[in-house]
Amino acid sequence: MEPNHTAPSPPPPTPTVEGEEVCEIDVPDVAVDGASLLICLCGLVGNGAVLWLLGCRIRRNPITVYVLNLAVADFIFLLLMLTSAILYILDSLSCHTFHFFSYLTPFFLPLLFTHNMGMYLLTAISIERCVSVLCPLWYRCHRPQHLSAVVCALLWALSISVIAIVAVPCLTHQQDQCRLSLISMYALNFLIFAPPMVISNVILFIKVQCGSQRRQPRRLYIVIFLTVLFFLLLMVPLSIWNFVQHINISMGHSQVVFLLACINSSINPFIYFLVGSCRRRCSLVSLQVAFRRVFEETGVTVISS
Repeated sequence: MEPNHTAPSPPPPTPTVEGEEVCEIDVPDVAVDGASLLICLCGLVGNGAVLWLLGCRIRRNPITVYVLNLAVADFIFLLLMLTSAILYILDSLSCHTFHFFSYLTPFFLPLLFTHNMGMYLLTAISIERCVSVLCPLWYRCHRPQHLSAVVCALLWALSISVIAIVAVPCLTHQQDQCRLSLISMYALNFLIFAPPMVISNVILFIKVQCGSQRRQPRRLYIVIFLTVLFFLLLMVPLSIWNFVQHINISMGHSQVVFLLACINSSINPFIYFLVGSCRRRCSLVSLQVAFRRVFEETGVTVISS
């Protein structure tokens, strides 16, 4: 998809004493891009730790399968945003003479793809935990053994299909069809996936606060609730910005929106650690212990996913 995100026009040259002309660098934009770059680096390290710990060091269970896939989506998103931030900075520092911005168009489709995938996975996690609370006996005894893996595979296929449908008219500059496909995509995201995600988390919150079951995995519920909350606060603005750009409504600079998206994709590993650490000193061992306290406290028998 080729968004209506056009390169900022270079500022007028400023004459020097010798009569030469130099361009003015947009310092605020460069600062925001620099902050995005640093956050992306931290997020890549954090999500890499999640992939290593949940993939190799911690017993696999239904929730860790979803969290692993979420970390993969966030890792890809941050890798793309890191490259994008570097190109933005080079474009600004070079006074727009090398047109680095022209190389950014291929990044928007994968960014939108990983954004959608994150929402789909959070919805699946929320529904799964809600079912485990509302129907604990069925969840223990009748849950399909490989449900998590199958759901993740289907969600990746769905996300790829949605982006493919959007990409065809938008890349071929069919504006009407592009807008229609975007409206359909956002209708799917915010009318089909978002409501179950929000409702499931509200139910989880109420059950945890009012329930008398002592063995409920409170840390895991807190992690899910915070992850969904930060997604709604930090990632949804990117969807809104991207959508309004295609209906010819200008919302100004996009750097802040992408900065918020970078924070969202970087913050999950820190949520896992802070919720599970309980003031333990920060070390590699305590990081592993913190993750185990969150993801091995599932409240049900650990089963193959």
